[in-house]
Amino acid sequence: MFHLLGDVNRLRLICACLEEAVCVQDLADRFSLTPSLVSHHLRLLKAARLMRAERRGKQVFYTVNDEHVRRVLSDMTIHVAEETGDER
Repeated sequence: MFHLLGDVNRLRLICACLEEAVCVQDLADRFSLTPSLVSHHLRLLKAARLMRAERRGKQVFYTVNDEHVRRVLSDMTIHVAEETGDER
């Protein structure tokens, strides 16, 4: 999971889908990526069960899979934002 989130584009994509479902084209436009690259990243995140997809007509909307994923991302960002101290 952390290996997948180590890619800046995948991390940005999953963070963009924390609060609401977003379609591939909107994500591509928001981050100046091609729709095929966004789809590739989302496919990997979905295979790892970090994201889920919902078809609405011709578009597919992606959102974070569940509350567990939200908590992991929240804890991870809180931890990174903490002051670093020398704890040797």
